[in-house]
Amino acid sequence: MGKLQTIAKDTAIYGLSSIIGRFLNYLLVPLYTAQLSAASGGYGVITNMYAYVALILVILTFGMETTYFRFTNKTHTDSQVVYSTTLISVGTVSALFAALVIIFINPISSLMGYGDHPEWVWVMALTVAIDAFLCIPFAHLRQQKKAIKFASLKLLNIVVSILLNVIYFAWMDGKDVGYAFYINLVCTAMLAICLFTEYTGFRWKMDTKLLRTMLSYSWPILILGVAGILNQTADKMLFPYIYEGDDMLEQLGIYGACSKIAMIMAMITQAFRFAYEPIVFSGVKDKGQHEMYEQAMKYFIIFTLLAFLLVVGYIDILKYIVRNSDYWVGLKVVPIVMAAEIMMGIYFNLSFWYKIIDKTIWGAWFSGIGCVVLLAVNFIFVPKYGYMACAWGGFAGYGVAMITSYIVGQKYYPLNYPLKDITLYTILAAIAFVAMTLLHEKLSMWLSIAINTLLILAFIALIIKRDLPLSKLPIIGKKFKKK
Repeated sequence: MGKLQTIAKDTAIYGLSSIIGRFLNYLLVPLYTAQLSAASGGYGVITNMYAYVALILVILTFGMETTYFRFTNKTHTDSQVVYSTTLISVGTVSALFAALVIIFINPISSLMGYGDHPEWVWVMALTVAIDAFLCIPFAHLRQQKKAIKFASLKLLNIVVSILLNVIYFAWMDGKDVGYAFYINLVCTAMLAICLFTEYTGFRWKMDTKLLRTMLSYSWPILILGVAGILNQTADKMLFPYIYEGDDMLEQLGIYGACSKIAMIMAMITQAFRFAYEPIVFSGVKDKGQHEMYEQAMKYFIIFTLLAFLLVVGYIDILKYIVRNSDYWVGLKVVPIVMAAEIMMGIYFNLSFWYKIIDKTIWGAWFSGIGCVVLLAVNFIFVPKYGYMACAWGGFAGYGVAMITSYIVGQKYYPLNYPLKDITLYTILAAIAFVAMTLLHEKLSMWLSIAINTLLILAFIALIIKRDLPLSKLPIIGKKFKKK
């Protein structure tokens, strides 16, 4: 249980910073949606642009974060040389990308549909190039178990971003969507300065032989990452090209804004990943590691299901994150997007078997298959059903990747996951969700919220009784023993 406690502690630190950071970042959603109406398409531009950014970030890091963790923990490698080689390789690729975009800015911006605003494109290209490079120092902080510094810098970045956005969009009553991108560049540059100590104080050395070995490990992770991020962003990038209505940017903005409400699931998955990944690779040969994988999966699913019920149960309150009611027509995508995020998190948990045995090519296959499913759903159904098809496409893509990874993983790296417990919690969460949905349609808002609260409390009580008994808690447990 020691490692599970370490994961829980680190996840709490990463999770707290992630949740607080995301909450602060959520303040941008009401800010943007208040200043940029759905009809203006301004939030559609933001949604589309950041979808490209997410994809490019994965390409520019080309799997080197995970590769860095893996090679740092190999006994025959010098961790400083691994770190330096990783920094140089990612930095070189990122700088080359930024230079090429700036040189060919006019054709690139025209192809993306922003020929009238090429400055938006080169600003975001420079920002994502710096972000890609900074991913490695941040990975180094995680490897060194410097969770506090990691979380503090992430929060600082978000707080400054919020302040600058509030100054322009609220205090100055700004309407130019481009300032969202300019502010992002300023904050990224600030982070680069704050991380100065993470790329100084050691000798920068490129070990080409080591790099070739690392690349042989990382390229399937790159394919996995590209396919994975396409599962999250392809719909937002493709939507302008395959949606047939005249209100394309308006519909994309509605989908993007409402999907933000569902991103609490992404926070939990990200926080879990930040804590879990270094621990997995540092203890590959430890006794009891299999049990840790199995229990970690169980608790991840339990608490993501709880988060799902909390969001669905209080959607009538959470919808005010999106201040403009014109966007609320898209709230029906929230449960679908959240369910997809849960499956993505499960898929991430399942992914360690092929990373541990150095068969990352399997991840490329699973993510690739899931991506093909997502693209097929989008191309076939978006022209008729709009952004609802985008939401279901993500659901289908992650579902296929999750199932195939589990089936193959049980053959090559079998684990005894507590499927009975997982199934029980999943069924109960599904029943609660159906009840909440039906009651929402028939009862008043506050009565519906009250009943939803009782359902959530019942789910929490079951968790406490079955898997977090009070007698095992340090303080309360002593009182139980005295009795």
